[in-house]
Amino acid sequence: MSLAADLLKNFEAEIESLSLVPSDGGRFEVSVNDRLVYSKLEAGRHAEAGEVVGLVQRLLK
Repeated sequence: MSLAADLLKNFEAEIESLSLVPSDGGRFEVSVNDRLVYSKLEAGRHAEAGEVVGLVQRLLK
């Protein structure tokens, strides 16, 4: 399952907007409801399995 599908499956009722931004320059960002949840450039690494879902869950609580 893709990250977007996983997020929508788990949080569809709470998410007003979802943005996943991949690029060739190493950028990968996830924003939910206009709030940056994860940035590969800021973290300096790829997200671990389940990490982004956990971050979104904390944001929406």
